[in-house]
Amino acid sequence: MPIIENSSYKPPIMFSNGHVQTCYPYFFRKVTPMIGERVKIKTSDNDFLELDFKSVDSKTLVIQSHGLEGSVDAAYIKGMAKSLNDHQIDVLSWNMRSCGVEMNLQERYYHGGATDDLNSIVNYVIKEKNYSEIILVGFSLGSNITAKFLGEKGKSLQGKIVKSILFSVPVDLACSENRLHDTLNYHYMETFLKSMRWKLKEKHKNVKLDHLVDIENVHKVRTLWDFTENYVAPLHGFKSASEYYELSSCKQYLHKIEIPILIVNAKNDPILGKNCYPFKEAMKNKNIFLETPDSGGHIGFISFKDYYWSEWRTQQFIEHTA
Repeated sequence: MPIIENSSYKPPIMFSNGHVQTCYPYFFRKVTPMIGERVKIKTSDNDFLELDFKSVDSKTLVIQSHGLEGSVDAAYIKGMAKSLNDHQIDVLSWNMRSCGVEMNLQERYYHGGATDDLNSIVNYVIKEKNYSEIILVGFSLGSNITAKFLGEKGKSLQGKIVKSILFSVPVDLACSENRLHDTLNYHYMETFLKSMRWKLKEKHKNVKLDHLVDIENVHKVRTLWDFTENYVAPLHGFKSASEYYELSSCKQYLHKIEIPILIVNAKNDPILGKNCYPFKEAMKNKNIFLETPDSGGHIGFISFKDYYWSEWRTQQFIEHTA
């Protein structure tokens, strides 16, 4: 029952508000780009994935997965990569389909329950690289995908995957989506939708989608629920938004996770609803370490020291598992 009662995170003065914690890194955090290697791998459905390796010749590799409409260029991805490299750990960051430099080739792109691409990356690393251990790190939607992947694998998980650290995990996707409809959260939802509407139109230029969805009226969609109902669900084989949220949420898989996993969900996260704090699941699975600091926002955890607290906490869990 590893519930971490007293989190070590203490926000800077004037930065305890959840919206401030969420918005400040997005708009103002600058992380110097690091030189790395871009690798493109093929998928089993004749598509591709873009992987960014940042290597310091370590035997340990962290694979990190970004959030909704993020990419390897997100500040939280670059900040975590820098911190891990500074601590002599290699990092692989990857762009989910449609989130990279090039638009992906198939009708499908990415969604919160699609674990097959993460599985392909893990298999590629194990086959092509010589790491003694692999650690999975995820943020927001990427953390839901990671936790679902670990639960799906259960006891069959590759032995080289030894730990996972996840931040701002929407373990109940419908609950999180509902929070985005709150008045104070409208700007988050519209930011996501603006990007998603544009991407769908761009994809349609090369991969015609009008036989599956109504491309002409995508600009009229004003809520994530409607976008999921009319675009995400039909493009990815779900009957409805409700079915997508139900089948893609990682909450139902948490009891099957067989490796130590740290879940950090701030209590003032504006995007997580009450069902996104899996206390019952953590109490029933000795492998889940659940930490709920009072502050932190959504992928915030601001610090004005060398690293953000999330980066420091990741390193701590890698070294000590607590």
